Amino acid sequence: MKKSIIKSDYQTLIYEFRGYKVMLDFDLAILYGVETKRLKEQVRRNITRFPEDFMFELNKDEIDNLRSQIATSSWGGTRYAHMAFTEQGVAMLSSVLSSEKAIQVNIEIMRAFADYRALIIKNKNMCRELKLLDDKINQIFRFLLEKIDALRSQQLDDSRDRIGYKQKNS
Repeated sequence: MKKSIIKSDYQTLIYEFRGYKVMLDFDLAILYGVETKRLKEQVRRNITRFPEDFMFELNKDEIDNLRSQIATSSWGGTRYAHMAFTEQGVAMLSSVLSSEKAIQVNIEIMRAFADYRALIIKNKNMCRELKLLDDKINQIFRFLLEKIDALRSQQLDDSRDRIGYKQKNS
């Protein structure tokens, strides 16, 4: 039975390796409706289209990290390292997998990457706004504390009766 991925799940298929946001060969194969073996085969046949910033193979540490993230078995699995495709690499895949489905899926994936970037930018803007708000709140507290200290340090007028216990002068 072939696995399928819902369009709304595309963003969850984006990982970060080596400072790049990437999608992995096995997820892309499912999306394009091809075997992972065939996808890798097409990439290797057209390897000049995939420089290091478009596609790279995961090393052992990255594969172990991936296994822990997606909870896969450490025994069995593939004989070859997984390929990780950056946004540009996914775009290039549509040129080597030239089916109508590949084109449509590629459009959806490009939208997922764009949505992912927008989400990151939105979060950065929100953090910036929270910092500005925090700075304003700190300024207000400092102002209030200064006013309270000024009120405390003011000398009370001796002509008024003081409230509280009175000390006896000895």
